[in-house]
Amino acid sequence: MKAEIPFSKDINLAFKNDPPGQWLSVLPKGCIRLSSGYPEPALVPSEELKSAVVHLLDKEKDLPLQYIGSPKIPELKEIIRKRLAARDVRVSDEELLVTSGACQAIDLVARVLLDDEALVALESPTYMEALEVFRNYTERFMDVPVDEKGLQTEVFEEMLKGRKEQGLPLPRILYVIPTSQNPTGTTMSQERREHVLALAEEYGFFILEDDAYGELGFENNPRLIKSLDKQNRVLHIGSFSKVVAPGMRIGWVAGAEELITTLNWFKKDLHHPFSQSTMAAFLESIDFDGRLKLLSAAYRSKCAVMIKALEEFLPPSVSWYTPEGGYFVWVKVAGIDTVELLPKALAAGVSFVPGKYFFLNPEEGTEFLRLSFSYAGEEEIIQGIRLLGEVVQNTMALK
Repeated sequence: MKAEIPFSKDINLAFKNDPPGQWLSVLPKGCIRLSSGYPEPALVPSEELKSAVVHLLDKEKDLPLQYIGSPKIPELKEIIRKRLAARDVRVSDEELLVTSGACQAIDLVARVLLDDEALVALESPTYMEALEVFRNYTERFMDVPVDEKGLQTEVFEEMLKGRKEQGLPLPRILYVIPTSQNPTGTTMSQERREHVLALAEEYGFFILEDDAYGELGFENNPRLIKSLDKQNRVLHIGSFSKVVAPGMRIGWVAGAEELITTLNWFKKDLHHPFSQSTMAAFLESIDFDGRLKLLSAAYRSKCAVMIKALEEFLPPSVSWYTPEGGYFVWVKVAGIDTVELLPKALAAGVSFVPGKYFFLNPEEGTEFLRLSFSYAGEEEIIQGIRLLGEVVQNTMALK
């Protein structure tokens, strides 16, 4: 008789949800990847990282490969602190934790702040992997709509007022991607950044600010919500995945010392000494501000190519937000179920992510899809949008 695995109560709660990664499609050979939120291959600094590894091991021998790690580990933390200070966020060593990417930071925060009674406020739509994480800890959510200026804080305020008047629970955290949001590409206005922080202070919730794309603005990078924070209500999450390489798995979280100490209590991964040492050695060897300018210029050009192709090849009934940075364009295909559209697009040779995966209520995403301009080359983007346009027009003709 097969043994029954004694999963915990919390794990059984998580099993009520769909398995993670359902949004990932199996792509046919040669398919143009407009679904992948990855850096452009040519912009991943593989040679520079290789040189950093060689230099690191020549100098430190076995240290980066040992449990105890390299002297570069605290140096990486100092590099991150200086970069945050340049963006008006000043934190002590005790207020910063380096993590295995932004997702580990999100999971750690959820682990120490959430339980089955906690209410989480989210943008609608939102980053699907963060939604998967939060669903592992709670079933209680409130979703707030996003428009071209980001989270609609005036709507959020009315929702909070209504809950307070009715004696309903208020959110414990708000998870928000204020700059070049995933999936919409929208950027929250300065006025709304100030407003959402005022709401956090008034209604007593914490803000989880995910800044994955915050240094990839096409013209400028808005102020971090954390830079406005006077009460330590903001947990700032950052990452090198989009500006160096996602496989390095280096992110961080900055916040109140007591909270960061608690996150570190549960981290238990020995801080990945080789990855952290390599990242520090790499960052010390390059002009990082120059790299950010290079990336922003490259992605600005690719975004412009995608927007022009959408204007040329998609019918007038299709609409989208034009992003100010980041990786993504959010498209509404009125009257078409994008889940049903996807197999036709894949057969034609182009991929996207259906909008349903970015919503608490999947039906709200029926007519939406997310496109990425980051990974494919410019000619591939044009060809991919042309193919998508043909599939959309053919589908509309059958209705």
